[in-house]
Amino acid sequence: MTDFVQVSTATETRDQAVELARSVVSEHLAAGGQIIGPVTSAFWHDGEFGTGEEWQLLLKTHQSRYAELEAHLLKHHPWQNPELAAVPIVAGSKGCFDWITASTTPAE
Repeated sequence: MTDFVQVSTATETRDQAVELARSVVSEHLAAGGQIIGPVTSAFWHDGEFGTGEEWQLLLKTHQSRYAELEAHLLKHHPWQNPELAAVPIVAGSKGCFDWITASTTPAE
């Protein structure tokens, strides 16, 4: 199993995505994040098909920090049941992985 994951979620506004990114990075739950948008989404919600504009947030973290990152996102996300998905990072530069590790090590 890989030691590193990329976690994605989405928000209704850019400001919400920026605030989530700021909060998880400042608490060393993620090394960094990118905010992409707006993007158009198509989805099922409460049994109905819908489309809408969202801002996607991609976060890089160490696998050992995922549970805390997930708990933080669920607590602070503006949506009651946000999509959270983590995918393994199966390859990358040593420098990138060193940065993720150093950035997600809890502050003493």
